[in-house]
Amino acid sequence: MAQMEYRVPFLVQVVMMVVNDAIFAVFWLLLFSHVAGDIRGYRFEDVMLLWSIMALGVGASGVLFGNSGAISRIIYRGALDVYLLQPKPVLLNLLASNTSVGGWGDVLYGVALFFITQMVTMASAALFALCAALACLVFTAVRVFYHSASFWLGNGEQFATLAADQMVNFGLYPGSIFSGAVRLLLHSLIPAALVAYLPAELFRGLQAGSLDVGLLGRIVAADAAVVAVAVAAFYLGLRRYESGNQIGARM
Repeated sequence: MAQMEYRVPFLVQVVMMVVNDAIFAVFWLLLFSHVAGDIRGYRFEDVMLLWSIMALGVGASGVLFGNSGAISRIIYRGALDVYLLQPKPVLLNLLASNTSVGGWGDVLYGVALFFITQMVTMASAALFALCAALACLVFTAVRVFYHSASFWLGNGEQFATLAADQMVNFGLYPGSIFSGAVRLLLHSLIPAALVAYLPAELFRGLQAGSLDVGLLGRIVAADAAVVAVAVAAFYLGLRRYESGNQIGARM
């Protein structure tokens, strides 16, 4: 509501984010127009699926948990006090106390791209919503995990931002082009596979006529583990937090 008080800047940021994302879709369209067939098993529609899941998931993270990218700054400035004094879960209160205007553009773009480039059915739409929700949680958890390092390192904001951004960057490219140590990294410390490549496999199975329920279960379990590790890291680090003795209020 506070952001909407300045409606023109709000709408401009949303529109510009959509335009920025759309430019990359045009790039991929031009690339595939000069490629015979696919790229390591990925068609244009498959790459657009990665983009739509990532856009909606990351956008929803920014809208719902807008402070996830500012945790390091809040920690090293000693500004957690106002959250610690409120009768709410500290981490959830911290994450949800801000929002990203640009995130709305990503949300709109992700939804539109899915409906424009995919064969939409009730089942595929439901699976898309589920995968995007999981991507939102995992992306937020990765941010929380790496930003929590600031409890030990001091100002670890640049490191945490880079780690989270790499998950998005890698998740926008066909997973089949990565191998070896990089592939292992994308299944662990930068879990792009969980939010992009494995969901793409689910959609391929669904298009072939059967949903791989076992794979879906493993994805959900792995996502839950990532979230649990991130929450544990935050609250473990919170024991080391030193108050900044700041006076503040939140409505």
